[in-house]
Amino acid sequence: MKTLVIVESPTKAKTISKFLGSKYTVESSFGHIRDLPKSKMGVDIEHGTFLPSYVIPKDKTKQVKLLKDKAKKSTAIIFATDEDREGEAISWHLAHVLEIEPSDAKRIVFHEITKKAVEGALEHPRAIDLKLVDAQQARRVLDRLVGYELSPLLWKKIARGLSAGRVQSVAVRLIVEREREIQSFITTLYWSIEGDFLSQKSAVPLHAMLTMMNGKKVDIMGITSPNDADAIVEDIRHASYAVQSIEQKDARRAPPPPFTTSTLQQGANHKLGYSSKQTMRLAQQLYETGHITYMRTDSVNLSETFLHEARAHIEHAFGKNYTAPEARRFATKSKSAQEAHEAIRPTDPSQTPDTLANELDAQQLKLYTLIWRRAVATQMAEVLLEKTIVDIAAKQYVFRANGVAIRFDGWSRLYPDMFKEETVPALAVGEVLSCTKIEAIKHQTEPPARYSDATLVKTMEEYGIGRPSTYAPTIATIEDRGYVERDDHKRLKPTDIGTVVNDMLVEHFSSIVDYQFTAKMEENLDEIAEGKTDWQPIIATFYSPFHELIEKKTDELSKKALTEEKTDEVCPKCASPMVIKMGRFGKFMACSKYPECKTTRPVGKEALEATEALVASEPCEKCGKPMVVKRGRFGAFLGCSGYPDCKTIKKIEKKTGVKCNKCGLGEFVERRSKRGRNFYSCNRYPECENALWSKPTGELCPTCQSPLVFGAKNTIKCSKKECDFSKGA
Repeated sequence: MKTLVIVESPTKAKTISKFLGSKYTVESSFGHIRDLPKSKMGVDIEHGTFLPSYVIPKDKTKQVKLLKDKAKKSTAIIFATDEDREGEAISWHLAHVLEIEPSDAKRIVFHEITKKAVEGALEHPRAIDLKLVDAQQARRVLDRLVGYELSPLLWKKIARGLSAGRVQSVAVRLIVEREREIQSFITTLYWSIEGDFLSQKSAVPLHAMLTMMNGKKVDIMGITSPNDADAIVEDIRHASYAVQSIEQKDARRAPPPPFTTSTLQQGANHKLGYSSKQTMRLAQQLYETGHITYMRTDSVNLSETFLHEARAHIEHAFGKNYTAPEARRFATKSKSAQEAHEAIRPTDPSQTPDTLANELDAQQLKLYTLIWRRAVATQMAEVLLEKTIVDIAAKQYVFRANGVAIRFDGWSRLYPDMFKEETVPALAVGEVLSCTKIEAIKHQTEPPARYSDATLVKTMEEYGIGRPSTYAPTIATIEDRGYVERDDHKRLKPTDIGTVVNDMLVEHFSSIVDYQFTAKMEENLDEIAEGKTDWQPIIATFYSPFHELIEKKTDELSKKALTEEKTDEVCPKCASPMVIKMGRFGKFMACSKYPECKTTRPVGKEALEATEALVASEPCEKCGKPMVVKRGRFGAFLGCSGYPDCKTIKKIEKKTGVKCNKCGLGEFVERRSKRGRNFYSCNRYPECENALWSKPTGELCPTCQSPLVFGAKNTIKCSKKECDFSKGA
């Protein structure tokens, strides 16, 4: 008979099987095998215990039977799920189903899936940590109470199908408040005075900016009048310029710390354009195939083994002078971080991205490269820079030029574009310079940018909202719910329905979406995990006032007051006033005499597009009656006015004017996915299934002949992920 090892993922099971001999059988639970029921609350509120009632979902019964059969035929059972609260809870549920006492269970944990780590863990099994289980249960119960009591209220007072969540609603609030900052932003104009100067000894121009005037510093927005800017330029245009001072100083730049879950999501979003969900999916794959350490962590700690191996690799690959004089260690700032855990790093630093090029797909390789560089760079020598500051004087004005020279590239050897040299020619104090150009350059202040995945995760982390395991699921959830959508730059923008739900929660359930309250609740969960407090009193303290408020607001709130806006328009059918209502899929205009008159139409930009489509549309192709604009989950569409007798519908196409490169017959049109994301596909679908996530330009890539699409930051790039071609828009 064999020892049964149970993990949560089939890929993880496959990887571990390679390290264990014939005495072991490795099986997967395929995630949680028990959960709260979907059809009811599943939490004991009546007796005030808040104990959850778990059930085995139908799609897990077959796997549970398999595990039970395997367990009966095994000499021992070992639980090897992930080393966090969720993993501990999965092991606890498995023990319950297999009728094993948690104190008698053999539980092993490892930070990386390597032969050495797995064999080491097998030598030191422990019991299931009930403190971690309690923390996971508390979070699950808390989220169930909020979701199952607050969501029905949203259904009654706003629209069916909505939901609220303890962390997701706070994330939506951040996005809504940022959007309002953008909308209320007032642009300010300002000018900088800049010039190019030449030394007689050099043909390289020196670019400098006005920084002092009449002995006072000129702030970045110090010149806000075009007349003042022009007057300065005119006054100084024919002045005599001379070097007033030259200052040179050395600077050192240490490498950044290794990745945590949060900084990995930020880095992958900035550098690769990956969403948080995409990053974590790829990181999970790299972890389960043994290439990186566990990817849910807020620790920047690195093991002594890695420090030694990384330094050895650096010395072998780049030379001793590129190796840091001493092993570099990093201190974790997060209060909740467990130093026993590690940062995200490659399991073997000598396994360079080049060695895995044929083993990983393009996306996996890019993320692995990001992780490998960041971790290995931590043990490389500092970058040595020489900075030069040159002040150039003329009349009562002083211009400043800055130069940077790289004396030793150090860890930036792995990041060749990290530091750019700015050449300063050899000059002497008092040397006269000629001015080849002097001009006033107009600037304007910009509103804050919408949140990207990276900046939202960073902000949530700063507020203490959520934990490493929740960032990506939270963003995915608010997208799936239709509360936010992506703009053309893949940044997060609130939808109408998201804004209405947020405003209702902020006004009437302020504690649920309060940043400090949510952060404090996360701290409570951490204390439960550390065994400092019990979980049930925490839930009880929250639930009693929350439930009372739900009952109070159920009676007080009016759906009409929350979701209707008056307009100056009248119904084209009955001449009654039209009102703007809020439905599950956003705002729409409807007759105030509903249900006697059921006239509706879209509002805003979509209304204009729909009206144009309606004017240009033909009568119903089946019955000849007029087609009218209707609205569904995926936006406006044309439906036969003879409904329900005639159910003909027609899409309202948002044309791009770009011909399909695949079939040559159709045209790319803008569409919306089930998850609310815009994409572009051939209007001959399903005959032609050609589709792109970004808007096509009408050009083909000169490298691979795939369509070019508009990217972020005014760029044009190839739509093929494997192709790196890009250019300015």
